[in-house]
Amino acid sequence: MIVNQWVPAAHKGDAIGDSARHVRGLLHELGHASELYALSIDDELTHDVRPFDDPEARRGDLTIFHYALPSPMTSAFGSLGHGRILQYHNVTPASYFAPFDAGLFRLAALGRQELATLVGQADLALGDSEYNRQELESLGFPRTGVFPVAVDTARVTGRAKRPALEEILDDGLVNFLFVGRIAPNKKIEDHIRLAEHYKRYVDAYYRFIFVGRFDVVPRYYAMIRALMAEYRLLNDRFIFTGAVPDEELAVYYRHAAVYTSLSEHEGFCVPLVEAMAADVPVLAYSAAAVPDTLGGAGVQFAPKDLEFAAELLGELAFNDDLRASVIAGQRRRLADFGDARLSRELTSIIRQVS
Repeated sequence: MIVNQWVPAAHKGDAIGDSARHVRGLLHELGHASELYALSIDDELTHDVRPFDDPEARRGDLTIFHYALPSPMTSAFGSLGHGRILQYHNVTPASYFAPFDAGLFRLAALGRQELATLVGQADLALGDSEYNRQELESLGFPRTGVFPVAVDTARVTGRAKRPALEEILDDGLVNFLFVGRIAPNKKIEDHIRLAEHYKRYVDAYYRFIFVGRFDVVPRYYAMIRALMAEYRLLNDRFIFTGAVPDEELAVYYRHAAVYTSLSEHEGFCVPLVEAMAADVPVLAYSAAAVPDTLGGAGVQFAPKDLEFAAELLGELAFNDDLRASVIAGQRRRLADFGDARLSRELTSIIRQVS
């Protein structure tokens, strides 16, 4: 059987594209022919991903369409006659972008409108979390299910050496890590407020590290910097790395005392799985799909009381017994994202649609 996948854009390091490539490998292991097609492809992936204008893109027995943004793929997918599997990765609510970027606001609003046009145009609609599945159901998709993002955790568990970076991170400060775009739904301003509480009530020897692009929403990043200045926080205690290669990402995880998520909207949140794979205790605000992904692992809290969160952060950093207990729970949860389980679920999905 031919099981093809469509992604609007194939970027190295992008969670959706990385997941699709991982799923392609699992499909091959299950004995299926499978290719990945994209409208735009990074130069370094041209050997690995096929252009969407290839006629073979529309000739699969089954087609998995990864939806996160509006694109010409949407109408093309709806016009397929059979074997249509929608994989929904969520669209950030437009309201988060309204104060900062009119273009992203319009794009997000259109994204949700365009998703609704696929109601009745998919044989099966999958959310990569129960949170996303419920949104699909609320829109009127009749057949829904859950298939998680396929996370290649090997990229954060590698042992490549980066002596200069490791020397910086081993200077005696306690490293708190966040991985992802600096975007409004991630609530980076709450990380800054958390740092102020932590410094005031817990410990002065800290460092917050943000790994990910900070040029996506420039006005939002400027607001973050202004808030740091308002609190008179030391700039050298906050590192904004921009995009980094996998080898450096693994170093940041390896030297993190705690992974911190204060996001208010996540459709899945791949870094939570990466942190669990790297044995970094997770402290997360319990919102949107975060409880689905953690499944009871890590330390989750709500409502968003940042003074309380600062205390939790200190406990996770310095209480060895608590750390060991949390890491053990995360290892158990991590097994749910293993290839064996994903392959079983893929087999079930294919049987439902074929």
